[in-house]
Parts: sequence; structure tokens; C-alpha cells
Amino acid sequence: MSPGLGFLLLWALTRVSAFCPSQCTCIYHGRSDGTGTRSVLCNDPDMSDIPVNVPVDTVKLRVEKTVVRRIPTEAFYYLVDLRYLWITYNSISTVDSSSFYNLKVLHELRLDGNLLSTFPWEAMQEMPSLRTLDLHNNRLSTIPAEAGRYLRNITYLDISSNKLTTLPSDLMDIWPPFSGIVNTNLGLQDNPWFCDCRISKLIELSKIYEASVVLLDPLLACSGPENLSGVLFQKAELEQCLKPSVMTSATKITSPLGSNVLLRCDATGYPTPILIWTRSDGSPVNNTVVQESPGEGIRWSIISLNGILYKDAGEYRCKAKNLAGTSEASITLTVVGVVTTTASPMKFTKRPGTEPSNVMQVKTELPTERITMASPTTFTAATLSELLNRKLSVNAEASNNTTLSAAIQKVTIKNVQVVDQTERSAVLTWKAPDSPVGIALNVVYSTYGEKDKQTITTDIGKSAVFINGLTPSTKYTACVSPKGTQPRKDHCVVFTTLEEAAASSQAQLLIIGSGIACAVALPLIILLLYKVLKLYCKKGNSADEDLAKETYVKFETLSLKQRTIGATGDLWARRSTAESERMLLCSRSSIDSQMTFKSDMSRPEYLC
Repeated sequence: MSPGLGFLLLWALTRVSAFCPSQCTCIYHGRSDGTGTRSVLCNDPDMSDIPVNVPVDTVKLRVEKTVVRRIPTEAFYYLVDLRYLWITYNSISTVDSSSFYNLKVLHELRLDGNLLSTFPWEAMQEMPSLRTLDLHNNRLSTIPAEAGRYLRNITYLDISSNKLTTLPSDLMDIWPPFSGIVNTNLGLQDNPWFCDCRISKLIELSKIYEASVVLLDPLLACSGPENLSGVLFQKAELEQCLKPSVMTSATKITSPLGSNVLLRCDATGYPTPILIWTRSDGSPVNNTVVQESPGEGIRWSIISLNGILYKDAGEYRCKAKNLAGTSEASITLTVVGVVTTTASPMKFTKRPGTEPSNVMQVKTELPTERITMASPTTFTAATLSELLNRKLSVNAEASNNTTLSAAIQKVTIKNVQVVDQTERSAVLTWKAPDSPVGIALNVVYSTYGEKDKQTITTDIGKSAVFINGLTPSTKYTACVSPKGTQPRKDHCVVFTTLEEAAASSQAQLLIIGSGIACAVALPLIILLLYKVLKLYCKKGNSADEDLAKETYVKFETLSLKQRTIGATGDLWARRSTAESERMLLCSRSSIDSQMTFKSDMSRPEYLC
């Protein structure tokens, strides 16, 4: 080697070493063709910041086991050839959204073993070539749904050993691996998963062996709810979430000033969505809102606007929200009011014998109709009188309406309750202490949750009404309100009619009585049968014993010898049963065979 070439090589090595950070090790991997790659390892335990003087031709940078706490903005913008960035097992808790600016060729990013509770997913837009993202062993608790649009090119994602309990449904809907478009390795183990419908798709995926998403650890388990704690994903059965769908009763409503308006929206979804009303500027609605859920996955809401003013006009938004997402629909309310018009100068024709009338300007205010005059009009005195009378009547009517409306607003209804109810009727009572004279009240009732309502108009001054024709064991809603107005929520009561107890009570009494009778009579019947059988058996045995015993038969002696008669005058002989019977029969049947042999002391004897 010539001295000049050796000097040049030494100078190059000196230049290279000069660019390597003091707390790092720089390694150049040369090739035979003169090209090579450079890797930098920074693992000094005392390092507290990301190095800024890393050689620009670095392809792989590793910052490991330091006390670095954050990655600043544009920390690697000059490393245009960087393909592998490993910042592992440090103390990093903050990553800026521009930390990875200009890393166009970065292929692998590993941030495992840090203290990250959030990650700037939008920063991945600066890394279009990124394929591997390792975030395991951090403190992530949530992943936003919008992260899916930045993960489209990722083929290896490890978010294991964090604090994740769920994944957004939208994330699994838009991330290509869950749609089978690309194959991806996914690490989810060692997270406290809460198994509900939000991760139902993930659970179903864990049961498929030939899927586009390969789990690094397929033995995932639920940590909640309590009934599924410890159950493997492969054995869990969950229903899928359904994003809410909202529909309003109308999209545009036009109503006159001072009227009452009801706005309604209905929503479906699983789980059952909640409904929130807001104005177009996002402010909440302070009017009376009623919500009901007649069944699983269904909810409706009604907002009541009483005596609307011009400020009530505008857009009302009904937003439905559940675990699967949100959706909304809007209703535009337009308020129309009194129209003021001015009549043009009017000329009056002169009647014969009268003085000319003065020209007069008339201003009219009509609540519902508009007067349009293209040119001056000539009126007679009669026409003017009619117009003035009409104006007075309209004003009087408007005044009456205003007075009635004011009186209705003063009506206070409280203590609405059902004091007596049967299977088919109920008595509804209320108190209206400040009710003006002449204000009638309406009672509106219906089966709970149904739209069809029935109305009862009460007499003036009444504070109770009898509702008849109800269905037994049915839930009802009853409301009290001034006639012509919508009831408020505190003017309503929910009650349930009684069951038809007469027939059922009799049937129960009959069953109980029959049971008691059977319980008493059955032992007696058994005892009676036992006595009869016992007596029958005893009688049969007694007859057999009597026949088996020896019997005594009184008969006249058949002996030819003279016998001495005992003191009783009877002569008894002991014989067996069969012989006694035979001799008795023979003695009775031998009347015709009487012998003539007699003795002095013997009686006639007969032979068989």
C-alpha cells in the first residue's frame, strides 16, 4: 500500500469517527463493491436525550436502555436513509406528532418497553413505507377509531402487554386485515380485554385458523365482564354491535308564533342507543324531553316546545350513540308570526247631499292573512265601517286568545296519581289549586309505549276522573293538561291494572280444598280397606278351623245293649266330624226302617 493511499484511508476513518455521537457506537458494514450501511447503537445508561449528531447515512438507529423521556419534534428529519428505528426499553412517555418527520423510507419502528399512554397515530403519515410497528409493553389504554386509516400498510402490529380493554368497532371495519385484504401479524395478548359486542369480530377472528390476521398468541382470554372472566376468546359467544340508525318524524316544520310543537326522533341499534338533542350551535336543549325504550335495540325521544318564540326557530339535532358509534338527524323549525301591512291613501266617493269625506290612512294588523294593494283604492263609508269593525273583532279575538293563553300558563297541576284501580278501571286524581275559572282539563291515557291515545275532557273544577274499559294486567300512561296544550312529564303517571282474580281465586280455593280433602280421606279409605280385608281373612280362617275341629253330635244310641241315661237325660257320644255327620244323616233318613226290637229301658233305635 502506498503512503498516499494509507494516509487517505486514515483521514476517512477519522472523519467517520468524528460524526459518531459520544455516547453511541457507530458501525459501518462495508461491501466488496465499495458500498455499505451504517448502524448506530446508543445504550449509555446516562443518556437523557435523543442524539442529534447521528451520521446522515445511518440505516439503523438503536437507542436502548437509557433514561430518555421524550422524542422531540423532527428528531430524525436529516436521516433520510433510515430504515430501522429502535427506541426500546427507555423511559419515553411523550412522542410528538412531528417526531418522525421526513422518514420516508423507514420500514420498522419499535417503541416497546417504554411508558407511552398515547401514541400519535397521525404521525404515521410521515412514514409511508412503514410495515412494522411494535408498541408492546407500554401503557396504552385506548386506540381511537381513526387510527385505522393510518394502519393500512402495516403488516406487523404488536400492542400486547398494555392496558387495552377494547378496540373500536370502526377500527375493525376500516383496517384492511380485518377485511381479508392483506395478511397481518397481530399481538394482542396480556391485555385486560372486556368482552362485549365491540370486540365480537375479533373474537370470531380468533376462532378461524386460516385468517388474514395471524395472532401472535391465539390463547387470548377475557378479563370482564364477571360472567366471562377467564374465558378464552375461542369459547366466548357474543352478539355483534350495530351502529345506530336515526329517523325523524319530519325534516322541516313551520309553525305559528305561540303554538306548541313536538319534535320526535327514533333510533335503532345494538346495544340500545341513547338520544341527545342539541341546537345547531351545539348547545343543549333546555325544553322538556321524554325518552322511552319499548324494546331491546329501540329508543324514541320527543322534545316539547310550548309557546314557541322567534328565538326557538332553527335546527334541532337528534344524536344517537352506542358502543358501535354515533349517528344523527336534524329537524329545521320555522316560526311565522303576525304580518303588519299599511293600506294606501284611500279616497271616498261623495254621496248626494253629503260633505266630502277626508282622506284617511288606515293601518291594519291581521294575524293570519296579508292585504296587498297595488294602487290606491276608493272605499265608501260603509266599506270603511266594515273594515274598522273587522279590525275591532280581530283585535278582540286576539285579546281573548292572549288572555286565555296567559290563563292557561298559570294553571299548575300536581299530585297526579291513581287512587283506586281494578282489573278494567282506574280513578285518576290531581290537584290544580291555581286553576282559573273556566279552564277545562284533558285526561289523555294510552297503553304504555303506544302512540294511540284516548282523551277525556273533564268538567270545569273537577279534580278526578274515572277511566273505564281498560285491559286487565296491563301497563298504562295517563296525563293531565289544560285543554289545547301538551302535557308535561310531571303531569303524567304510570299504573298497571289488576289481574282478573275472581276466577283464579275460586280455582285456587277449589284446588286447595280438594288437596285437603284428599289428604284427609285417603288415610281413612286405606284404613277402611285394611279393616275389611282383615275381617274377611279372619272369617275364612275361622270357618276352616271350625270344620277342622272335632264336633259333638247329639243322637239316639244305636247300640243293642241297654245304656244308662245320665242325669241330664241325654246320651252323648264323641265322634269325628265326618262320622258324626254321616250318622246324623243316617238317623234322619231311616224312619222307615224302624225295628221292632225294644227293651224296657231303651228307646227305639234306628239303623242306617
